[in-house]
Amino acid sequence: MLALLCGGQGTLSDKIFDLVAEQPAAEPVFAAATTCLGEDPRQLVRTQSVDELSANRVSQILTVTSVLAIHACIADLLPEQTAVTGYSVGEMAAWSIAGIWTADEALRLTDVRARQMDRAAGPGGRLGYVRGLDRVTLERLLENHRCEIAIKNPELLFVIGGAERDVIELCRDATRQGAARTGLLAVKIASHTSHLAQACAPLQQALDRSRRAPVASGLILLSGGDGERIFSAGSATVKLADQVACPIDWEATLEALAELGVTRVLDLGPGHALAEMARAFLPSIRCYATDGFHTVDGLRSWVASN
Repeated sequence: MLALLCGGQGTLSDKIFDLVAEQPAAEPVFAAATTCLGEDPRQLVRTQSVDELSANRVSQILTVTSVLAIHACIADLLPEQTAVTGYSVGEMAAWSIAGIWTADEALRLTDVRARQMDRAAGPGGRLGYVRGLDRVTLERLLENHRCEIAIKNPELLFVIGGAERDVIELCRDATRQGAARTGLLAVKIASHTSHLAQACAPLQQALDRSRRAPVASGLILLSGGDGERIFSAGSATVKLADQVACPIDWEATLEALAELGVTRVLDLGPGHALAEMARAFLPSIRCYATDGFHTVDGLRSWVASN
């Protein structure tokens, strides 16, 4: 079984669309993104600065656009049974790949999600990361610095969120306490923490009003927050909305993929962080990232292989 991983926000480059920029299959996705952004995303990434691309709303829309554009170029080759899940905003793309939303609707709702998050959070938030620190020590630092765990990844890699200055101080103290690595992420909002609690209700209302279809036959959709299988979108909108203010357990999601009997993993990006985590956590499974392919033909050949 093949599993598709839809990436979350990170550092975006002017090359994220290069693989599929000229592919006819991706044109509807780029057109939908242009409606949201007011500019063709392929042009936008080449004219904006890194800071501008990292702005929460723009970053979320570009991230989902990148995932859906790549998926559009391989959708006809997916095996009869394919699992899909998403990391943070990548779950918006995963729901679309699973057939619940069209690309247009997924991008429109991603825009709503980002706007509600910005409104709830206000300025000054940030995500950072701490690797290699035991949970007890980290919990103490979180309390001291008024921060929260945003994402639990394998191998003691935690994404933390809070006010930027608090995240910076926590990272410094974590290094002193023996953390292997710490640092700031490009995401300038405290996603998946209680700072965004006020975004949940209006986002759920938007999700409930969205134009939805059943999960497509042959697609297995897993929640990126905990790996639970989603059979009906109608019963899962609360969890998807609450996710913006609740921590994600990505390690549990990878465990769920293993329990499904997944034999191949394809990280749809952007980047290759999810492939690297899956490769380390699931060493017996073939894990690749789309940004490792130089041509769409090469990517399609890999997807079509057993």
